[in-house]
Amino acid sequence: MSVTQQHLLDIHRARHLGSPVAPAPGTQDVRVAHELREHRRFLAVLAGRPARGRIRHALRRWLHRRPGLSRRPAGR
Repeated sequence: MSVTQQHLLDIHRARHLGSPVAPAPGTQDVRVAHELREHRRFLAVLAGRPARGRIRHALRRWLHRRPGLSRRPAGR
């Protein structure tokens, strides 16, 4: 059963029982992503790490490493 079919079945069941209808799949995705980002920032602050710019800083470190500091074995 697809997500759309399940949602239509849930709408039918809710109307039949007189209960409120659940939101359509995907309507809360942006809100959930925002709340997840805020929660991760909160956990970073509690752990004493910077709350913003961590990914950008890690990418900058990775992209601008010195050529002699490779982690790969020399034979490969």
